[in-house]
Amino acid sequence: MRLRAGAIAAGGACVARAPDGRVTFVRHALPGELVRASVTGESRRFLRADAVEVLEPSPDRVPAPCAFAGPGRCGGCDFQHMALPAQRAAKAGLLRAQLQHHTGLDVPVTVEVPMVHGRIDDDGLGWRTRMQFAVDTSGRAGLRRHRSHEVEPIDDCRIAAPPVAARELLATRWPGAGAVVVACADGGPDPGTGDDAGAGAGAAGAGATRSVVALPHGRTSGAPQPGIGSTATLTAHVLGRRFRISPGSFWQVHQGAPQVLAEAVVTGLQPMAGENVLDLYAGVGLFAAVIGVMVGPSGTVTAVESSRGAAADARYNLRGLARSTVLRSSVAPGVLRRVGPADLVVLDPPRAGAGRAVTAAIAALRPRRVAYVACDPATLGRDLGVLVELGWQIRSLRAFDLFPMTEHVEAVAICEPPGS
Repeated sequence: MRLRAGAIAAGGACVARAPDGRVTFVRHALPGELVRASVTGESRRFLRADAVEVLEPSPDRVPAPCAFAGPGRCGGCDFQHMALPAQRAAKAGLLRAQLQHHTGLDVPVTVEVPMVHGRIDDDGLGWRTRMQFAVDTSGRAGLRRHRSHEVEPIDDCRIAAPPVAARELLATRWPGAGAVVVACADGGPDPGTGDDAGAGAGAAGAGATRSVVALPHGRTSGAPQPGIGSTATLTAHVLGRRFRISPGSFWQVHQGAPQVLAEAVVTGLQPMAGENVLDLYAGVGLFAAVIGVMVGPSGTVTAVESSRGAAADARYNLRGLARSTVLRSSVAPGVLRRVGPADLVVLDPPRAGAGRAVTAAIAALRPRRVAYVACDPATLGRDLGVLVELGWQIRSLRAFDLFPMTEHVEAVAICEPPGS
């Protein structure tokens, strides 16, 4: 089909109309382009398609830096063919539209470019510190094609940090494995010891630590692999604190994300000595540890995390904070009633969001501020919509391009209760 591509929709594809009138979601196209598209999936209501030839290109089109990007190839990136400024403008538009749809508010959005160890991320490459590679029937590692179980064998991944996409890993055969999970962090000594030679070296630097785990088919955990530079746990440093990250524990995947997000949360919340803080969906305790230092020995920090491994890491990472508690539990209204009240709440839920019941329960605690860290504009908009219904205000919203070359964007919303 010849199609004129329209706006970018959630999911990263452009919206077009097929000759029969059905909405068509076209990958590998840009808004305004005339393309020849091949249908890849259909239903009664819509079609999915790939742009296989660009007849009238957009001025925002660039050559894909990755040899494995394109129709029918690796499905990991959405925007390899789009200039970075256009990617960020598109993400700002998607986030603004979702907030307006769910809250009724028109909140201006600018997508900020993160710093990575003192350098602006100006090419959108080499940032990802965790990858799960699929393994094909021959034991070769690769990445899945879009909406497919087929594996695209690769020998490099341009968005992965060098230790993650190391060629010796991708050249290794993994017989019997269903996936290989590779992660890295900045590593190095604990800055608190005074020996910080390796601190801040970056995930690509000499101080990096790396974990490599092969997962048998159907398994979600496994042991680090010997002989390929892997460690049982990763070590990272953020704002002067050292963090332990076990295999399987959540940690932000962009090299600069932990510091960028911690700074945004602290700037937005303005923690004060003596305050009580709740860190929900706490992971390994990134926000709890940083804020715990600021509220001091007269304040309290409670981190709530459902993962056994991440909760254990959080207990380790909160060491030295006398009035800190890690509760291994899912986040639910009853749990919030037990651990409240709170002066400040931080939540960084999974992509599905917190949901109406949890969001309303957070509001019922009457904290003076809430920091909501989100990786999905639709669920952020939905949950903020609940707060707005209850009279809360969105005091500030910041967005960060922590997933270059993909449709995803990270946001930090600071909210205040009625009467603030």
